[in-house]
Amino acid sequence: MNKNLNLLLYLRKSKKKKNGEAPIYLRITVNGIRAETPTGRSIDPDKWDPKLQMQKGKSEEARILNHFLDNVRLKVSQDVNILNDKGAEFSAEDLKNRFNGIKERPKTLLTVFEQHNQLLKQEEGHKYSHSTVRQYNTTLTRVKEFIGVEYCVSDILLPELDPLFIRRFETHIRIKYKADHNTVMKYLKQLKKVIHFAMELGFLVTDPFTGHKTAFKETNRGYLTAVELATIESKNFKIKRIDQVRDVFIFACYTGLSYGDLKALTNESISTGIDGKNWIIYEREKTGIRASIPLLPTAQSIIDKYRNDPECNAEDMLLPVKSNQKLNSYLAEIEEICGIKKRLTMHLARHTFATTVTLSQGVPIETVSKMLGHTSLKTTQVYSKVVDTKISQDMNVLCNKLEKNLRTLRKEA
Repeated sequence: MNKNLNLLLYLRKSKKKKNGEAPIYLRITVNGIRAETPTGRSIDPDKWDPKLQMQKGKSEEARILNHFLDNVRLKVSQDVNILNDKGAEFSAEDLKNRFNGIKERPKTLLTVFEQHNQLLKQEEGHKYSHSTVRQYNTTLTRVKEFIGVEYCVSDILLPELDPLFIRRFETHIRIKYKADHNTVMKYLKQLKKVIHFAMELGFLVTDPFTGHKTAFKETNRGYLTAVELATIESKNFKIKRIDQVRDVFIFACYTGLSYGDLKALTNESISTGIDGKNWIIYEREKTGIRASIPLLPTAQSIIDKYRNDPECNAEDMLLPVKSNQKLNSYLAEIEEICGIKKRLTMHLARHTFATTVTLSQGVPIETVSKMLGHTSLKTTQVYSKVVDTKISQDMNVLCNKLEKNLRTLRKEA
C-alpha cells in the first residue's frame, strides 16, 4: 500500500538546555499527518546544518553523531518496510511508537476484518468475484452483530479470541438464522481466513480455531430428470417474461453456466471451436478458471431466438438474463405451471447439466469438470456420485424385471 512518508531531523530551539545545546527531534510525516519525538541527542545550534540535517564538519564528534542520526533514519525505514511486507496499515504515530520501543496496541477483530475486506474489494473482478466480496461483507456484519449481542461490546481484541468465542459464534449463526451445517461452515471458514490473515500480520499468536473442525458435509445435489427437463422445455408459455426466464434456465441446463457467468455473456462470448462449431469460451466469475463449452443444439437454438431481440441488443447481452431476484421469482411460477416438485434455481440448472445432460450420457468426468470450470476434479465427483445412485436405482428396476421374466419362463416350462 502506498504511503507518502517524510522524515525530518531538526532542532527544537525552544527547549535549549543550560549549556546552550538544543535537542534534536525526529518528525515523521505519513500522508500529511505528523508525529514528533526526541532522538535523545542534542547539539550546539551553530554546529547544525539544517539543510543536510546533520552536524557540520568532519570531526570525530560530528562523525559519531551523524552515524547515530543515519541509524535513526534507517530504523524508521526498516519499520516501514516490515509493515508494508505484512500489508499492515500504519500511521506516523505508529512509527513513532515503534521507534521508541512502545508496544503496539493490540488490534481488534473487526478492524482487521474490515482491512481484509478492503483488500478483497481492491481485487474484485480480478482475483475475487463480486459474490465472494459480498459474502465476506455479510460475514463481517454477522460477526459484528454477534459481538454486540453476546459480549455487549462494539469490538473485541484479537488476543481475547479463544475456542469458546468460535463455538459461541457457530451456535449464534445456527440458532438465529436457522442455518444448515454447510451454511454455518461457510461463515466459519471466512472468519477463519480473516483470523489467519491477522496471524500473518503478526497481530495474533494463538489460533483460536485450533482443534475446531470446519468441514462441509457432503450433500446430494438436486437435479432435473430427463422427463422433468423435457416438460419445462416443451411447455408453451404465453407470458413473455416467463417464456424468457424458461429459455435462460434451459440454456443453463444445456451449458452448465452459473447465474453470474450467464449475466456476463455477450455475442463476443461465442467463438468458433476446434471442430468449427460454436463454443462458449469464458473465464468463470467465481474462480477465474477458463472454461470451454461446445454449444449443444438446444442451447444454440435459444441463442438464435434472441439474436435480434431489442432488449438484448440494447443491453449488449446474449440472452435476456434478469436480476437474480426476478429470475428466482419467475422460476417459482414455472415450477407450479409445470408441476415440478423441486425448487428451480440456476444452481439446479448447473447440476442438471452435470448429471442428466452429460455424466449420465457417458461424457467423461474430466470433460465435464473442464466445461464446468472446476478447479478440482473432486468438486465434479460429487455429481458423479449422484449419477451412480441413479445407475443403482435403474439397475434395481432391471433386476426386478429380469426376475419377473425368469419366473414367467419357469412357469411356462
